[in-house]
Amino acid sequence: MADIRSKGVAFEREINITTTATQIKTLRFVGGTVGETILIVGSEDFAVAQKLYGEMMRINNEQTNALRTVLKEQSRGDNMYNELSYLNNELVVMQREIAKKNAELERLNREKNHFLGMAAHDLRSPLHTILGYSDLLIRISDQPAQQEYLQVIFNATLFMARLIDDLLDVTKIEGGNLQLEYDTVNLASLITSNAAVNRSIAAHKQIELIYQLDETVPKAVVDSAKIEQVLNNLISNAIKFSEPENKVVIRLERAEENFLISVKDDGRGITSEHQSHLFQPFQQGQTGTDGEKSTGLGLAIVKRIVERHGGKIWFESKLEQGTTFFVSIPLRPQDDQRFS
Repeated sequence: MADIRSKGVAFEREINITTTATQIKTLRFVGGTVGETILIVGSEDFAVAQKLYGEMMRINNEQTNALRTVLKEQSRGDNMYNELSYLNNELVVMQREIAKKNAELERLNREKNHFLGMAAHDLRSPLHTILGYSDLLIRISDQPAQQEYLQVIFNATLFMARLIDDLLDVTKIEGGNLQLEYDTVNLASLITSNAAVNRSIAAHKQIELIYQLDETVPKAVVDSAKIEQVLNNLISNAIKFSEPENKVVIRLERAEENFLISVKDDGRGITSEHQSHLFQPFQQGQTGTDGEKSTGLGLAIVKRIVERHGGKIWFESKLEQGTTFFVSIPLRPQDDQRFS
């Protein structure tokens, strides 16, 4: 110790170390120039000091490793942030492109609806002329063969006329312009007014139409032309999917404050695949029993007309047993339905 002191000691420290609950050891550290050996006085306690030093180094290493982990995670977080920023910028660009495409599609859709509307209006007049004159010739002809040919002309023209009406309604629905013109209607009379035409179409396939109408159902405030369109579509579908000599039953009854119309056929029913998109526009359904094909417009328009009246439409169908469509509409519309 004297030699160390005579050479100039840089430091000399004593520390107390608790080795047990009741014993305190004292260690003296004496050091000289930086880099020279440190003398520890109390060699019997060197193992304790070594153990403490090792623990300090372990804690220091843990802290160093933890700091490295934090820095690594921070770096990874920075990379993720940069990647997310890049993806967000890409998403913004894509959204702008989608918005441009949507605007273009809306423009094309408006032009398409405008063209369909003009074409439909131009076709309606000549078709109704053919309908009127063919119906007149059927009535005045006394030759069965001639009547049969005229009936074919009448039915085909009627199909085209109804298709034109459907196209017009589709353009109105897509443009949000489907307006209802309400009037007070005797429902039983409305249904029977088209019975002759529908029976004529059904007779072509030897199908019998049966009308079961409750005459006590009160008058309803509806758009009579649109309700007639609903009926014609449902009856036409029932005929289309019925086998020869089958029956189609059209019923009218009251259901509390609503009137209920049902159209039932004994056809082959609707497959589960077609049921899922039955009311979607431009979805062609099953082929008719005579190979008739559908535009996929009729039921979509029917659903929109019924809902516009504040009503609902649904169906029940079993394969090889037939299908029944139900339409329930309020006898009196609510103000927001009538004038919206």
